[in-house]
Amino acid sequence: MKRSLLALLCALTAFGVHAADAAKASPKGDAARGQPIASSVCGACHGADGNSQLAANPKLAGQHPEYLLKQMKNFKAADGKQPERVNAIMNGMIAAFDDGQMRDIASYFGSQTQKGETAKNRETIELGQKLYRGGDQTKGLPACAACHGPAGAGIPAQYPRIGGQFAEYTEAQLKAFRDGVRANDPNKMMRMVAIKMTDAEIKAVADYIAGLR
Repeated sequence: MKRSLLALLCALTAFGVHAADAAKASPKGDAARGQPIASSVCGACHGADGNSQLAANPKLAGQHPEYLLKQMKNFKAADGKQPERVNAIMNGMIAAFDDGQMRDIASYFGSQTQKGETAKNRETIELGQKLYRGGDQTKGLPACAACHGPAGAGIPAQYPRIGGQFAEYTEAQLKAFRDGVRANDPNKMMRMVAIKMTDAEIKAVADYIAGLR
């Protein structure tokens, strides 16, 4: 019952926080038009089809286009201001693209099939599963599944797909949210979650997420 209420609260919060942004950012791009740019420029780090081979560079294949578009917009500086999401490489790479090109890129990667990773640490699977599915009520840590779904598929225009992602990348992003290095989460939702997690918990749940399908 508590888990159901948490999921409902999460969904309602998402609707209130993300509805306006999703309406503005919803990509109507052309995947075919985005393919040459995505494969040649983005593909150098993320793979021609969005299936990166390096854990430092996230897999983009199968990701919700709305989420990809939001991240690209967050990486791009505007009106002389610092970008909302700071990354020396991505800030430079995305600078040359206009809104139409970013929508096309998002549509292309979103149309690809992810080649997921696997969980590798048998010793932490139980802890990772427990946190992902049920959180930790003793410290107010919500279940990851409440927003990202039981298989990590996420909710289009609200929450990203995280299942099958590199464990190292997921771990790095959770720590970035926890430490305030990454702050482009609406209403501080991810920062409020990550700040309640220890290094060991982050590593365990990141490894578990890698094996979700």
